[in-house]
Amino acid sequence: MRSVATIEIASACIGWERRCPDIRRLARKTARVVLHDGIAPTALTSPVRVELGITLTDDAGQQQLNHKYRGKPAPTNVLAFPAWDPNAPVPCGAPLLLGDVVLAFETVEREAVDQGKTFVDHFRHLVVHGVLHLLGWEHQSEATAAEMEAQETSILAKLGVSDPYYRVRRSIEPEAVCP
Repeated sequence: MRSVATIEIASACIGWERRCPDIRRLARKTARVVLHDGIAPTALTSPVRVELGITLTDDAGQQQLNHKYRGKPAPTNVLAFPAWDPNAPVPCGAPLLLGDVVLAFETVEREAVDQGKTFVDHFRHLVVHGVLHLLGWEHQSEATAAEMEAQETSILAKLGVSDPYYRVRRSIEPEAVCP
C-alpha cells in the first residue's frame, strides 16, 4: 500500500518567495522523495498517511526557536521538531504525525553563497536533512553521520542535486605522495 503525505508549508518570511517563487512546490516534492526513500531503512513500517510541516522563517524567528529549544542564542539553517516516538505504535487508521522542519532564510541564503551552491540546491539539501531527522535519522557519531550523509546524497541525486559533502570529503582526503 502506498503512503499519502500531507505536507503543510507555512511561510513567515517573504524572502523565500521573492528568492524562489516555486519554493513551496520544491519543498513538498523534496519532502515526498525523502519520505519514500527515508522510511525504508528505518524500523518504521510505512504508514498509509503521513503528515509533516515545513516552516520557512527568517533568522530572527529561527534564533528564537534555537534559543528556546536548544539554548543556542543564534539562528541556524534548519531545525527539526519530531512529534512521534519511534517506539510508540501508530494507532490503526491514524496518520503518522512526523513533526516540523523549520528553515531560516538569511542563513540558508548566506550558506549557499559561502559554499558555492545554488540557493535551491542548498534549500533542498536542508529539507532532506530535516525530514530525515523527523524519521529518526541522526548524526551523533561518525558511523551514524556517515549513514545519514549517504542517505542524503542518494536522495539528492534522485532530485538532480549534486553531493553536498563532496568538497568536505575531498578536503580531508590525504594527498597522494609522489617520490
